[in-house]
Amino acid sequence: MAGSIVDPHRPALTHRERFCRQMHYQSIDRGVHWEFGYLSETIERWHGEGLPAEITAGEGPGSVEAYFGVEPTRGLPVMMNLHPPFEGEVKVLESKADSRVVQHPDGLICEEKTEGIHTIPRYIKFPIANREDWKRFKERLDPAHPDRRKVDWKKVGEEMRRVDVPVGVWFGSFLGWPRDWIGFEQLGYMVYDDRELVEEIVETVTRLFCSQLEMALSEVQVDYAAGWEDICFRSGPLISPTMFGEIVIPRVKRVMEVIRRHGCDVIWTDCDGDIRRLVPLWLDAGLNCMFPLEVHPGSDPVWLRKEYGKRILLRGGVAKYELAKSRADILKELKRIEKTFEEGAFIPHGDHRIPQDVPYDNYKYYVREKLAMMGWKKGDIAAVWPLRNLEEQRRAKRDKHR
Repeated sequence: MAGSIVDPHRPALTHRERFCRQMHYQSIDRGVHWEFGYLSETIERWHGEGLPAEITAGEGPGSVEAYFGVEPTRGLPVMMNLHPPFEGEVKVLESKADSRVVQHPDGLICEEKTEGIHTIPRYIKFPIANREDWKRFKERLDPAHPDRRKVDWKKVGEEMRRVDVPVGVWFGSFLGWPRDWIGFEQLGYMVYDDRELVEEIVETVTRLFCSQLEMALSEVQVDYAAGWEDICFRSGPLISPTMFGEIVIPRVKRVMEVIRRHGCDVIWTDCDGDIRRLVPLWLDAGLNCMFPLEVHPGSDPVWLRKEYGKRILLRGGVAKYELAKSRADILKELKRIEKTFEEGAFIPHGDHRIPQDVPYDNYKYYVREKLAMMGWKKGDIAAVWPLRNLEEQRRAKRDKHR
């Protein structure tokens, strides 16, 4: 693999060493194997196409990801969430033929599908509509709550120094959580109608993030930091880049400063849709890795690397819908991103959860060819249980149906 970060003669690295070197454009023995998960309908389909019934969704032993050899990580027990959480039963307000309207303990009312494909719910009422509603949330985001200070971070640091998988820390969501609490459309109006309230919400979560990160990272060395937003559509972000730059980015910078001051410089956010207009803002703020890079809306890893060079680190970027097509189409998609992978700081995997139109045999073929592209040796690929003797499996299945 001339010109590639993959050096087939390099002695085997641990998963942790490999991740750190790959994300810093350094030579590696083979690429990191990660994926982003699967829709429940996809797993149901695959159970009918050969995936063992005992292999299910989730993480760890017995999960689809573990079955396909996806390499694990370790996370820190930071408390970035609402605490105490809203508790109580989900109330069914109305039952319909193929759906039901429910009210969650935090006040969210939505209509959920009960039959067919379980899509995103239809949201009817969100928990926060005004300052009075916000008070119930703000009191649950107090950085000084005693429960947020119970972790023995020195002990965690000693433990994490000994693990051989990448160690990461979660830093939450600046605008994605407010979006969940307020609603897409309502937040779009609120940044104009009550910008002061939006600023207060983003400032409140920022203070919590900084407090938790300072405690954790003072004792624990991490290899990456990860956040989440999901504030972009196919046509771009929920609010204008200018407004995002004014309201959110100054707070992002404060959190990035804490993370980088403690020695971590691989920092990503999970944001679907077309992120291109936000990328330069994130990069300037110190957030340098983008994920999952949905190709169809335009968040293409090939374009992003060409545009930003080695400033940007990448995860995802394999167009998931191509995996439902022919083997030739799958190879074409992998070939499209191969050079970007070879340059480094790019962990290729599906650009979101694998959809239900991807056949099980296609997915097995994709994983095998992706691993080969990333420099995995034949023996290592064959050690991934569903990939063993893949061509023999295919011939046997074809002969069975003749």
